[in-house]
Amino acid sequence: MARIAFGRFDDSFSIGSLKAYLAEFISTLLFVFAGVGSAIAYNKLTSDAALDPSGLVAVAICHGFALFVAVSIAANISGGHVNPAVTFGLALGGQITILTGLLYWIAQLVGAIVASYLLKVVTGGLAIPTHTLAAGVGALQGVVMEIIITFGLVYTVYATAADPKKGPLGIIAPIAIGLIVGANILAAGPFSGGSMNPARSFGPAVASGDFTDNWVYWVGPLIGGGLAGLIYANVYMHHDHEPLVSVV
Repeated sequence: MARIAFGRFDDSFSIGSLKAYLAEFISTLLFVFAGVGSAIAYNKLTSDAALDPSGLVAVAICHGFALFVAVSIAANISGGHVNPAVTFGLALGGQITILTGLLYWIAQLVGAIVASYLLKVVTGGLAIPTHTLAAGVGALQGVVMEIIITFGLVYTVYATAADPKKGPLGIIAPIAIGLIVGANILAAGPFSGGSMNPARSFGPAVASGDFTDNWVYWVGPLIGGGLAGLIYANVYMHHDHEPLVSVV
């Protein structure tokens, strides 16, 4: 069984930990700024709030590229989580303590909120698009969709970054993580929005003041990420020699 630990305050507030929180803040800010910014740019260029197929592809590619970079630049400092669902999955799998994980959440959420407000300022007050369920998609369907795609994301994180047996896969971990996010947005974007990331959904909701369906992007990703962490850590990883640290 994966070891789940609360953690110690002295460890969670050490200089190294504070640097990790700052890294998560910066990486999440950059990811959300690029991701949400791509949707704003598309709306400005087309004057159409509804993404057509080409717009969906553009937004998916931008998110994939941005996440690849965001994970890469934080990997050696914080592990490059950039997502509360990833942090949650890693905590349930014994890769990071609960206390440190909660502080990661704060850094990620603040980074997403700051990015969204910055976009509001630099675009001259253009509307900040938020994740909402598409017409005809019920709340349960949206939650299940987010569970599935977030499971895929966090499972990929484990397989390519957290597993000590990853070998050469560790080198391409940020690329694999970015690719699965882009692919999932292509698949789920027209239905649930393809969030997989509570911070990515929460930041724009705060900046726009619109929390419609926002709970879906907490419940779905956290369940999906948690399941991936529990399954991969307990089925495929051995914990008799692994320290409780962040990964990637």
